[in-house]
Amino acid sequence: MNTTHPPQPHSPAIQVEDAVKTFRTRSETVRAVQGVSLEVPRGGVVALLGPNGAGKTTLLDMVLGMSEPTSGAVSVCGERPRAAVAHGKVGAVQQVGGLLADLSVRETVTMIASLYPDPLPVDEALERAGAASFARRKVAKCSGGQQQRVRFALALLPRPELLVLDEPTAGMDVQSRAEFWDAMRAETERGLTVVFATHYLQEAEDIAERIVLMDAGRVTFDGSVDELRSTSRHHTVSFVWPTAEPLPEFAGAAVSRRSESRVHLRTEDADALARELLTRTPASALEISRGGLDEAFAALIHRDDAAA
Repeated sequence: MNTTHPPQPHSPAIQVEDAVKTFRTRSETVRAVQGVSLEVPRGGVVALLGPNGAGKTTLLDMVLGMSEPTSGAVSVCGERPRAAVAHGKVGAVQQVGGLLADLSVRETVTMIASLYPDPLPVDEALERAGAASFARRKVAKCSGGQQQRVRFALALLPRPELLVLDEPTAGMDVQSRAEFWDAMRAETERGLTVVFATHYLQEAEDIAERIVLMDAGRVTFDGSVDELRSTSRHHTVSFVWPTAEPLPEFAGAAVSRRSESRVHLRTEDADALARELLTRTPASALEISRGGLDEAFAALIHRDDAAA
């Protein structure tokens, strides 16, 4: 369990030390988080990735003080999570809940602002969250993406040091996701620390400075996007191939994508494949790239499954 300690001015935004969280069912005890240790410095942007049931939401619940670890410790901005939330150091954007359908967007933000001793001005919160243009609309009439922007405005009201997002763009269309993250980038440029869980790998690649991958309640990877990508053993070899020429099979390679004239092959031995293409075939404009984030993600998950 957490122990009481005074806030430290230079403490990390999040400090998790050997945290375990178990839940009892009728038939068994489920370990949702298993010995996680994690430190997030102030000013960072961290993406939390993992398959369904990996423990991401459970970990964020402990960071937000919504549940206590069964063992281990969690601190936020140098305080116990509930104290940090109560002191306005943490804002959260979650997938559902927290909105009254019959109120307008402005009424909702104004009501919640009244709960804080020194809130961000309502107009500023609406503007920074991208919700000013529909502030007079009833919450019930807002789209899912617009309701997430309202939650974003609410999260900004206490002037937080840390923003925690749990699948914030789930259900949004492509344009809404892009607009949401544009607004979030502006907040990170102001120095806000952001930790977000997502199942959109492209979001993690575009937004995060650091990736934390969870699987079966454990952290299986913690590093930069480039470091995660480098864990994939596969490379993609792409080249221009004459349209009229049949494409032969290449040992140890598989076609991952093909356009009208360009072919993309996935292989573990890019050098050997490149030599064969350049010396024995009419291939031209050869390019070699490391496997994508999705391949690295899948490889880590599958590797851990095989080791289990």
